[in-house]
Amino acid sequence: MPLACEYAVGPPRGDHAWRGLPHHAWFKPLLGRPGARLECFAPHDRGFTLIELLVVVALIAIATATVSLALRDPAAAQLEREAERLAALFETARAESRAAGLDVQWAPVRDTTTDQFRFVGLPSRIKLPTRWLGEPVAVELMAGARAVRLGPEPLIGAQRLQLRLGDQRILLATDGLSPFEVSTAAEP
Repeated sequence: MPLACEYAVGPPRGDHAWRGLPHHAWFKPLLGRPGARLECFAPHDRGFTLIELLVVVALIAIATATVSLALRDPAAAQLEREAERLAALFETARAESRAAGLDVQWAPVRDTTTDQFRFVGLPSRIKLPTRWLGEPVAVELMAGARAVRLGPEPLIGAQRLQLRLGDQRILLATDGLSPFEVSTAAEP
């Protein structure tokens, strides 16, 4: 972008008229016309600085994250939260079962009591939650099981259960030795 400099001048009157002006040959013909406009080109780099590019990329990343969080299905988020919480509760009960040598099981409650699930076999001093955090989650135990066995043996056998909330499904499984893991590849 040119930097415009305007000079109202008459015909040149010798070399003293050029003092203070840039000394380029292409300015001299312009000075012969009274009120002529001179355009001076200021040398500058064209393009963006690294800081400007980083600011733009950061703004795009923030906008993308905000939009993706706003579009997430609340049922899917709740179901994922419930599955991670249940996996942590299972591991707590497994550890207590091994430490105390007790046969501990987890079972969903199918009647209309205040409990939605329960841990059977834990000592009375250990109080684990018995309700879901939000809406009740439907539980389907795989392979026709009625409960999830959590101990006392370190190897409890492969077990899976499917959690469902609305049309969202999530799978919670173990191979019997490793901890329970959350998987979104639930079976229909």
